[in-house]
Amino acid sequence: MSYAIVGFGKIGQALAHAFARKNIEVTVASRRPPEALAPQARAIGPTVVAKSLRDALEADTIILAVPFGEHREVAKALPSWTGKTIIDAMNAFPVPEELHGLPSSAFVAKAFAGAKLVKGFNHLGAPKLAADPIVEGGHRVVFLSGDDEDATAPVAALAKQLGFAPVKLGKLNEGGALVHARGRTWGPLIFQDLFKKEQ
Repeated sequence: MSYAIVGFGKIGQALAHAFARKNIEVTVASRRPPEALAPQARAIGPTVVAKSLRDALEADTIILAVPFGEHREVAKALPSWTGKTIIDAMNAFPVPEELHGLPSSAFVAKAFAGAKLVKGFNHLGAPKLAADPIVEGGHRVVFLSGDDEDATAPVAALAKQLGFAPVKLGKLNEGGALVHARGRTWGPLIFQDLFKKEQ
């Protein structure tokens, strides 16, 4: 499996720290050229490599960590997303009217036609995401939701590899609603910092 993080702001960098901590290779890209990101990427760790957006999108699994309004630009970078898994780590807040009541991830999925989409890593702030997820014998929880169970399982495996405790919430419009904003209200699980004890 190859991984890329698109967006290198606070959340993108926090996720890069999570990969670096476990020595898992990850490509990072943003609107800025790779040479602008390279010093910061190197400072996070040797497994974090800055590349162009085009090169980053060759990864099997792509984590979207751009501001919500920019996901369409990323989607236009490839003619087809078939075979790719998109992890939507974005939050749309306040919720734009253009969503017409859809969970933001279902709206994003339309832009990435052919891809499997999983909502994940979106409910924690950057400092929490960047911190070691193993605390006092427990693992920090990340919530995952998606309409394709085949896509959720490998994302859960990645979350585990990174040291988190994945908790599957089911489909986007069911349990996934708990980690989506509605109107001007955050979903009830957003910003909840929970830990799962080892059994």
